[in-house]
Amino acid sequence: MIRKLFDFHGGVNLRQHKKETTQHPVQTAALPKRLILPLHQHIGHPAEPVVAVGDKVFKSQLIARPVSDISAAVHASSSGKVVDICEHDIPHPSGLKAPCIIIETDGFDRSRRESVRTHNLNDLSPAQIRNIIHQAGIVGLGGAGFPATIKLNPGDKKVETLIINGAECEPYITCDEMLIREQAVEIIEGVLIMRQALQASRCVIAIENRKFKTLDIMNKMVARSGYDFIEVVAVPTVYPAGGEKQLIQVITGQEVPSQGLPIDIGVVCQNIATAYAACRAVEHGEPLISRYVTIAGSVVKPRNLEVRIGTPISDLIEQCGGNRQTLSKLIIGGPMMGFALHNDDVPVVKTTNCILVNSVIADVPLPSRSVSAMPCIRCGACADACPMNLLPQQLYWYAKAKDFDKVQEYDLFDCIECGCCDYVCPSHIPLVQYYRFAKTEIWNQEREKQFADYSRQRHEFHNYRLEREKQEREARHKQKRAEVTGQKDGDSKQAAIQAALERVRQKREQSAVKPKNTDNLTTEQQQLIAEVEARRAKKTTIKNKH
Repeated sequence: MIRKLFDFHGGVNLRQHKKETTQHPVQTAALPKRLILPLHQHIGHPAEPVVAVGDKVFKSQLIARPVSDISAAVHASSSGKVVDICEHDIPHPSGLKAPCIIIETDGFDRSRRESVRTHNLNDLSPAQIRNIIHQAGIVGLGGAGFPATIKLNPGDKKVETLIINGAECEPYITCDEMLIREQAVEIIEGVLIMRQALQASRCVIAIENRKFKTLDIMNKMVARSGYDFIEVVAVPTVYPAGGEKQLIQVITGQEVPSQGLPIDIGVVCQNIATAYAACRAVEHGEPLISRYVTIAGSVVKPRNLEVRIGTPISDLIEQCGGNRQTLSKLIIGGPMMGFALHNDDVPVVKTTNCILVNSVIADVPLPSRSVSAMPCIRCGACADACPMNLLPQQLYWYAKAKDFDKVQEYDLFDCIECGCCDYVCPSHIPLVQYYRFAKTEIWNQEREKQFADYSRQRHEFHNYRLEREKQEREARHKQKRAEVTGQKDGDSKQAAIQAALERVRQKREQSAVKPKNTDNLTTEQQQLIAEVEARRAKKTTIKNKH
């Protein structure tokens, strides 16, 4: 078992603001009048609709199928009627629209069958477990939403440690904490399912050391289960200790290689909510149609709700006593790594863990920048706080100068955009915005380069094809000439002339018209014909001489 914890570089201590949302049990959010279900709720390829406008659907019914391994199925969160398949606002920093299936709920919340235990874990192979999770549409519920089956397929690599991440290091977010308090048994079942899929040697459930009640509940459940390969570890409450790479370093003492993956060092990290979803899928046959969401900030009743995927965020704000008319900012996620929404008519998706409401009446203390940026004073505070041990100041200078080659030399893509450098910067420079700008420009340049390379390859192939066709045409002509003459090139012209004359002669003989009615000619007629033939023969002889 693991007894020693390790440190990671940097990090910051933040006010937690978590007590307000953990005072009450989790409630089920009211069923909305309509559900907005984006086809793309994760990293990878969007799902493909299998329903049409006008179709009636049941709760948990498949409405969009995955098109590849890096894709996730979408299921109806309640029963109702498909009223539209169209572009709609989605929770994304760009504010752009994306294809969505709109379901008008009927209020009955009907399923085709009741939730029952469908599988015995001991009878399932790792591949069968991954297939069930894939068909259930489960993605990583604590981060960017990568399809869960990808991480659960180690290939030919051996997994030593499966880490279940229950360390919510950002302020306000408590959905995983409440999930542990209320669903600890099923979380352990989910851990066993994931361990079976990975064939992992040991499992670690990581929870922040300030969550005393949550730690006590999970420790008791693990002890009661009797599994000696599962350990509960209390990790320091330092932001961003819940980041994947930082959590792995704290627990194992190993660093994930630059541009590498945790599997490269024999570790897989999954979120606590993903483990719970895996249990519901494998043990009860339930796809991912709901999740715990924290609603905090300027609302009368901050709390956690179990929310149907596709529920409009405006419905949740009103249910928690918020006022849509006084909103000044609406953030999806935490105040450090979350992003602001352009309006509240967007749905909860699979990766939505927190809705942070900021009102002009009751301002929420957020660590965001509202002061104008001043010149860098080269204090080095950003480098001290960076959990990836980068040089944020250098990254800032080169990103600002648009020197994208140089900025990559300082490992720009190792930046996890946690915002620690922003938080400690005394000049209030929006450092992360510069890093995001540089990454976007580099990605755009790479796409343009790939397009240019593709265009050049097409042009080169076009020229190659034309040249090949020309050479083939010349070869055919040369072969035809050789077949006609059957001689060397020096005699080919004369042979061709003779062959042509022979063909003319043969044709003339075949087409010659024989005279008719020549049997009863008079002597005078025969003499005239003889004279004509003589003149014709004479002309032919003269022509041949010339």
